[in-house]
Amino acid sequence: MAMNVIALLGLLAVASVVRTASGAGGHDYASALKKTILYFEAQRSGVLPPNQRVTWRGNSGLFDGKANGVDLVGGYYDAGDNVKFGLPMAFTVTMMSWGILEYGRQMAAAGELRNAMDAVKWGTDYFIKAHPEPEVLYGEVGDGDTDHSCWQRPEDMSTSRQSFRIDPQNPGSDLAGETAAAMAAASLVFRNTYPGYANLLLEHAKQLFQFADKYRGKYDASIPVARNYYGSFSGYGDELLWAAAWLYEATEEGCYLEYLARNGDALGGTGWSINQFGWDVKYPGVQVLAAKFLLQGRAGAHAAALQRYRQNAEFFVCSCVGKGAVNVPRTPGGVMYHQRWNNLQFVTSASFLLTVYADYATALPGSSGGAVRCPAGAARPFEILAFVRSQVNYILGDNPRGTSYMVGYGGSFPRQVHHRGASIVSVRTDPSFVSCQEGYSAWYPRQAGNPNVLEGAIVGGPDEYDDFADERNNYEQTEAATYNSAPLLGVLARLAGACGTGLEEYQLPPPEAAANETSSPSHRRRHHAPSSSPIEIEQNVTRTWARRRTTYYRYSVTVTNRSRKTVRELHLGVSELRGRLWGLDRARYGYVPPKWLPALRAGKSLRFVYVQHGTPANVWVTGYKLL
Repeated sequence: MAMNVIALLGLLAVASVVRTASGAGGHDYASALKKTILYFEAQRSGVLPPNQRVTWRGNSGLFDGKANGVDLVGGYYDAGDNVKFGLPMAFTVTMMSWGILEYGRQMAAAGELRNAMDAVKWGTDYFIKAHPEPEVLYGEVGDGDTDHSCWQRPEDMSTSRQSFRIDPQNPGSDLAGETAAAMAAASLVFRNTYPGYANLLLEHAKQLFQFADKYRGKYDASIPVARNYYGSFSGYGDELLWAAAWLYEATEEGCYLEYLARNGDALGGTGWSINQFGWDVKYPGVQVLAAKFLLQGRAGAHAAALQRYRQNAEFFVCSCVGKGAVNVPRTPGGVMYHQRWNNLQFVTSASFLLTVYADYATALPGSSGGAVRCPAGAARPFEILAFVRSQVNYILGDNPRGTSYMVGYGGSFPRQVHHRGASIVSVRTDPSFVSCQEGYSAWYPRQAGNPNVLEGAIVGGPDEYDDFADERNNYEQTEAATYNSAPLLGVLARLAGACGTGLEEYQLPPPEAAANETSSPSHRRRHHAPSSSPIEIEQNVTRTWARRRTTYYRYSVTVTNRSRKTVRELHLGVSELRGRLWGLDRARYGYVPPKWLPALRAGKSLRFVYVQHGTPANVWVTGYKLL
């Protein structure tokens, strides 16, 4: 009893800190945290529990899986539609779990730890059902094509609820690997409060990892209906490593750490240097976890391999905070910008990785005082955390429009969110059936705001100029998704309890100054692969000519494999390209060699050219696998 009293007093003390920090920062991070968790209740499928707080929702998807002879009732709808997509759902649960593991104490202080754990369990209960056999996993319920031709509340669904699965004949290593990661991470969440459930999750995680590794293949080849919505562009190497990392974290069994170290080259964990993290590409997350193991002294004989992971993790950190060799672009208002369609998903996920890495580096021995050495100078932990706060504050309303991109937070937020359930009158208010076409004719084109507030949802957000159109048909900007919000749980909890962490010591420069710094001459030099990379890049001018008082240059770029192994799945980044490029194909994550060159053998080179005026483009290695 005495220990419980002490713990309670500790939480009350932290709670007072939460209130202080929230007020000092200009935003109520604890309130934003509460709203974020509410959003997941709005996304629930299945039979809603008695303590459901989002009361405009009702039961839905009650016969999911029945046609396949399996119970698939439950889980989450991914975004504004009524399909249950397994890959983003699993990533959502992994990130919620990670946030609880790092910042559960702060969540408890804000009174939200139980709600956060319930949100995780809603997902893992579904995954248990979706994994009825060791080598069978159901990865989708509903058909995206059919669903997108219909505008209905989930309670009224009349679209296909066909279920799709992977198995040894139809593999999906990425889907199975991500689901294994989610269940392993969640097992840690419930280890102390629900040990029997935690053990069950861990058993599922181990089976799924074995299945994923034994029968390798991309899940969107086995479930092709998912390809147009959640195609696995990055392949399955990152998910296999991601699952191994989480299984090592959950079990401390050396076989998983050995897998992580031994397969870093072949699966891309030590080869990919990328500044984007999300439901498709997990490499930065794997690299941050591997760096954590190294900093904690848990690497054992694998320290050298984990150090290579850590180098890529720090590439990610430096790139995001604007001190890297290749930096993430920012809008004039200062938020990171990757793409127009749902850009904020990458802002929230990057913010989480930056937060945990800064905390790992600060708290653990052997971390050089926590400073990350970047090409443009050291990035200190309080500086990284201040940058994270700037990104979160932008989302919450500190931006040129003064718009909060969290629905229900602040005075100005999106009212016409692209979301079927929120945009149609609640079944609690009017239980009359709404057909597909009635939804599109009567509710979708309405100029008024949604009748139901999708509280806590993070919408896609503004474009590269900070512009945003609050229109229901503008799905690129006004649709929210679970994987936008999941990483924010941990970040908001961390910020809510941030008083006294040193954040107040550092203020970011105005967005204009930051933009000027990023584009300064020191950041416009050519970029080569890091010294530890087996890939060498050389650029040369092969021709020069003048036209209309402008001098043009033909640049020839030679990319050479200096290792003794074969390089596969090579991806190159090319920025500051102002002319045409020949010899490479465009891909989701940069540029790739033409299809007739699937691999670069030891000592071999590939060449491509581009033409432009002025300084050369920046060319660097984004990722590769060594076999």
